[in-house]
Amino acid sequence: MEIRRYQKDLDEDGLMDMIRAEGEDWACYWADEANEKYRLSLENSITYVAYEDGEICGYSRSMNDNGFYVYVCDLLVRKPQRGMGIGRILMESIYREYPQMTVYVMSDVDGYYDTLGYRREGSVFEVSRPD
Repeated sequence: MEIRRYQKDLDEDGLMDMIRAEGEDWACYWADEANEKYRLSLENSITYVAYEDGEICGYSRSMNDNGFYVYVCDLLVRKPQRGMGIGRILMESIYREYPQMTVYVMSDVDGYYDTLGYRREGSVFEVSRPD
């Protein structure tokens, strides 16, 4: 398995195909105008990709909060490769590159992060726009 930083020209199409294959739950990244915005986000974020036998099988996307924290926004592994430790390895890649920073995960799959032994720190709320 190969884990490395995202490279638009090498990874973009395969990664977007993988995300699209996840269906409607991930449509906020691939549907309509979101598609181009997300492609730009991949370039401007801390994005790692995982390859197995020449095929992309997972990725993580995080944001650096100006040296204070790293926030993991997305972590996805293709269904056939789940349970093989790829998600854990992607998360460890962040710690290796940013050892001095605290890493937080924004998740709607809390059980997965519990299995990795991560400690819960509060919660995330969406801020409502005033009418």
